Amino acid sequence: MKQLLTFCLLILCFTQPASAENREREQIKRSIIKIYTTAAAPDYFNPWALLNAQQLSGSGAVIEGKRILTNAHVVANGSFIQVQRHGDAEKFRAQVKFVSHDADLALLTVDDESFFEDTRPLALGKLPDLQEEVTVYGYPIGGKSLSITRGVLSRVEHQYYAHAESYLMAGQIDAAINPGNSGGPVISGGRIVGVAMQTNNSNGAENLGYFVPPSVIDHVLKDAEDGVHQGFPELGAVTQSLESPSMKAAAGLSEDQQGALVVRVFEDAPAATVLAPGDVLLEVGGFKIAADRTIEWRKNQRTNYHYAVDYHHVGDELPLRFARNGEIHEAKITLSATPPSRSLVQGEKFDQRPRYYIYGGVVFVPLNMNLIKRWGNNWHSKAPIEYLYARNQWSSPEQQELVVALKVLPAPVNLGYHDWKNWIIESVNGENIQDFQQFAQLMETNEEPFVKLRDSAGYRMVLDAASALEQQPFILQTYQIPERHSQGLFSTLANREHADSSEATP
Repeated sequence: MKQLLTFCLLILCFTQPASAENREREQIKRSIIKIYTTAAAPDYFNPWALLNAQQLSGSGAVIEGKRILTNAHVVANGSFIQVQRHGDAEKFRAQVKFVSHDADLALLTVDDESFFEDTRPLALGKLPDLQEEVTVYGYPIGGKSLSITRGVLSRVEHQYYAHAESYLMAGQIDAAINPGNSGGPVISGGRIVGVAMQTNNSNGAENLGYFVPPSVIDHVLKDAEDGVHQGFPELGAVTQSLESPSMKAAAGLSEDQQGALVVRVFEDAPAATVLAPGDVLLEVGGFKIAADRTIEWRKNQRTNYHYAVDYHHVGDELPLRFARNGEIHEAKITLSATPPSRSLVQGEKFDQRPRYYIYGGVVFVPLNMNLIKRWGNNWHSKAPIEYLYARNQWSSPEQQELVVALKVLPAPVNLGYHDWKNWIIESVNGENIQDFQQFAQLMETNEEPFVKLRDSAGYRMVLDAASALEQQPFILQTYQIPERHSQGLFSTLANREHADSSEATP
């Protein structure tokens, strides 16, 4: 009898923790959500139209506030979104409440709040140490049921996010992240320590996945508190490594000093109040910068010094320590929002319609990454070389955007130019182009008999203004184009004209 009692006690000791662990695992599963998105992206080759709608799927997790945390690219350009809980057949309609394309994160809400019954919000945890095991939950393609994979955290450093090409901290794990896994939580200790976002498709790479780490998730959740997207602030300075002893000496540094050499400061950026080209950035936010432009963000772990900037929010004060001509200076700057682009080619945009303007059958658009990526996955080699070269050119107050004559819709007014396409324009009737809005206003308010367009090499396109105006309705009807320009393009001009007419009224 005594032996039997001992045996029963042993069974109870082993089964109780196992049962508790199973209940915890099942509770987590109920908080993992499958997301169905119908997405219709704009056609940047025909900017008045949409591409065929696609049916996409991804994963997400319930967090506090009756919200679902997922990737931005899971719901980008989504026109209809549904969500489904683990083990349920019913789908519920969902809406995007907040999105950060830079961080590739989005927050969804569900119209029917009963959806959240019997689900437990998952809390955000701390990033595990290297070589610790983590679990990835999600719904990869190839099946309908929940998939659970395990891996170890192998690396944490800045990476380029595939969705919007932003440069932020990312975690790397050796667990497979396949299509459909995107947006699923990376779990450790029952808490979310990441959001699965992309895989490494490089030659020879196997089972290398990347996730959005807690520092970036927390930044987005705080940004979402007021519902106004401000994103990550910018320092506004371009730097290079200072590993050359000769360059270090020329900058006035001693052998034991390290930092990043400032090579450019944007005049409208926060850094412009303090830094200048030739300065050496020594510390940012209390982090010492090494010669390779990294900081030690955690013991024996290094990443790009932008981590010290990304950690802050718009409006925060950031302390700097820098050297100028060998003298050490300390200062504080107030961080501001990062502009849409510092390049003449603006980054890829989502959830918005393209801008375009048609004049005399010529389709004009701004040059951006949406247009370049329209050449497909091999856009690096297939897009026009002029477009790719422009990506490496900085914008300035005098030139903030490039304008392209995308194609010509053949008509009598544009005879001689029917084969012109992908042509970057520099000026309109001798006036240099600053951005697409200013270009369209120059075209719209032209009073000359001819519109003369010119590129940087001197090549010209000349259009008869009267014929262009006369043939415009015929061209739009022939090519079944609903409007001659994108919606809202002339709102500024229209408001100005309205104000002028109001003042002239007796």
